[in-house]
Amino acid sequence: MQQLKLYLSLLEKEISKQKYGKQPASLYEPIRYLMSLGGKRLRPMLALLSYSLYKNDAKTIVPYAVAVEAFHNFTLMHDDIMDKAPLRRGKQTVHEKWNVNTAILSGDVMLVKVYDMFLGIEPEKLKVVLKAFNQCAAEVCEGQQWDMEFETTDKVTEEQYINMIRLKTAVLLGFSLELGAILADAPEEDRKALREFGTNIGIGFQLKDDLLDAYADPEKFGKQVGGDIIANKKTFLLIKAREKAQGKTKKQLDEWLSLRKFNKNKKVAGVRAIYDDLGVPALTEKKIDQFFRKGFDSLEKVSVKPETRALLRGYAEALIERQS
Repeated sequence: MQQLKLYLSLLEKEISKQKYGKQPASLYEPIRYLMSLGGKRLRPMLALLSYSLYKNDAKTIVPYAVAVEAFHNFTLMHDDIMDKAPLRRGKQTVHEKWNVNTAILSGDVMLVKVYDMFLGIEPEKLKVVLKAFNQCAAEVCEGQQWDMEFETTDKVTEEQYINMIRLKTAVLLGFSLELGAILADAPEEDRKALREFGTNIGIGFQLKDDLLDAYADPEKFGKQVGGDIIANKKTFLLIKAREKAQGKTKKQLDEWLSLRKFNKNKKVAGVRAIYDDLGVPALTEKKIDQFFRKGFDSLEKVSVKPETRALLRGYAEALIERQS
């Protein structure tokens, strides 16, 4: 635990130190604002934990771990514009606090600054890092595009949905772990295993988010429970319900999905009752467990002693147990 606290402290210190640029202030202030809003710092923490499997000087790679966090926040800045989201971590989104054009430009320069932050990596590793990062960044954009296309697609298959969340969310966790491994001179096989560990637990996390969105305790969840149901978002739960629903149940589900005016609480309760009737929560839990198991199987392949990977494993398990 002390090590995790130390790593988080190092990350926050580095984040507060980063200035990104000065003028015009309206271009750079939104970046500092968004980066200051906090969050779990999951991705940079994974990079540090991965590195520490092999070396004891994780402090030296903190700036590169923060580059991953900056990239993640760049994607959030642009995602919030596309989603017309008013809030991010309980505060105004950048496009609401400033305006859409500023948010687009701030996001653009934020991505440029990510490359700047990587430039301190020694030359022989820099090319390897950038190649892996560029592939990851392109995949994140592909995932976001699929997510937007699914909004206007009547039916989405389970396979299509899993691929979308793999690209949009999970590959960045995989890259974070791979980055730490590259910087620590880990063997190629370990790099691959750590990337697969991150990607699979990332899919599991997103599926768990789907489940929590529908079933979490509102006091612990921190946002509106049932938001995905209200928005007819094609989550794993809705996809499985549409696959399994027949007869009267199918008719009820179709009615809820077709309504344009409705009481939000009644819709959430009605759709959730259909999910319960069809056994959708249990199916979702099973799928979540499947991806977490795949992830931890990959972690077991990493060529370090079990006690060395205990901190990384424990950190991931604690995130899995969360209820918000």
